[in-house]
Amino acid sequence: MSDRNLSQLDHALLELRSLVMNGEFSGGQRLSEVAVAKQLGTSRTPLRQAMDRLVAEGLLERIETGGCRVATFTRDDIADAIELRGVIEGTAARMAAERGVSAELLSQANAVLEGIDRAIKASNGLNFECYVHRNAEFHTLLAKFSGSALVQREIERVSMLPLASPSAFLSEQAAIPDFVDSLRYAQRQHRAIVEAITNHEGARAEALVREHARLALINFNYLTDVQPTLVNDVPGLALVAST
Repeated sequence: MSDRNLSQLDHALLELRSLVMNGEFSGGQRLSEVAVAKQLGTSRTPLRQAMDRLVAEGLLERIETGGCRVATFTRDDIADAIELRGVIEGTAARMAAERGVSAELLSQANAVLEGIDRAIKASNGLNFECYVHRNAEFHTLLAKFSGSALVQREIERVSMLPLASPSAFLSEQAAIPDFVDSLRYAQRQHRAIVEAITNHEGARAEALVREHARLALINFNYLTDVQPTLVNDVPGLALVAST
């Protein structure tokens, strides 16, 4: 594949994923390759490749008669996706505790946690952009802690499921009561996870990570039950069936 085609594929993939996640197409809608290619300003070959990728991610579904349609998800699907991420990340944490983590990676993790502390304690109020960035870095490092390329790939894969990413609800968490307190609680969990891994406490590390992932489920339930008007503001929420 040439660099030019790779660039077209990347463009088509990013743009199509964004359109699907932001609800530009309704759940169950069949996608016209001609219309979508024109909308994205790309040719049909990279579009088809991008659609193949989104089928693998679960955002699109194959139609028996040909083509693809936008997937829809139930609340149970989202809960299962969040739970699955917690299981796989928990496995990574347990493996890290049992196998050991290099001093370099632990140093990087502690630097990230210090950055999160600074973001929460900023003199002019919460530095939310910094928090989101550092939180994503922490979860990336957690996957690396496992020392397993396979586990890293599976964490990346499950995090692409709608609303399963560690950052899925962060941009709208400001609508949640005790917002900053919830971030402080998450940070305490971050530090406890690193401590358990450092002390080679595999079972504790795994349990802490699985509990940490459930914060996303709490936020999801709040946004869907109490703040349903935010459906168009949270990427992926538009794909969740209302019933």
